[in-house]
Amino acid sequence: MSDTEANRAVITNAFTAIAAGNGRPFVDMMSADIAWRIIGATAWSKTYKGKGEVLALLKALGDQFVDGKNNIQAHRILADGDCVVVEARGDNMTVTGKSYANEYCWVFRFERGQVVQ
Repeated sequence: MSDTEANRAVITNAFTAIAAGNGRPFVDMMSADIAWRIIGATAWSKTYKGKGEVLALLKALGDQFVDGKNNIQAHRILADGDCVVVEARGDNMTVTGKSYANEYCWVFRFERGQVVQ
């Protein structure tokens, strides 16, 4: 299996698991020194460094939703070498009772089978 195929399989597995309510494969695919960047000018926008900081971010974001879950469905996964791009949609309810429907485009970069960025 090529790196492209292997990296795509890791991401596909992670997003399939998320859709089924299992975040473990998503967590497992992250390297210890991952850098996770949220672009824009929001309170969340910055680069989070290290798996611990990224997991704290994801928990804080999840806490904004009913049952702590962010319902995300991947609709397209494109892969080329160490880069995998995911287009996804989320349809959620916040703990304040507001609908939160969003479209996402994530760009993941791999090294040695794990996401580093």
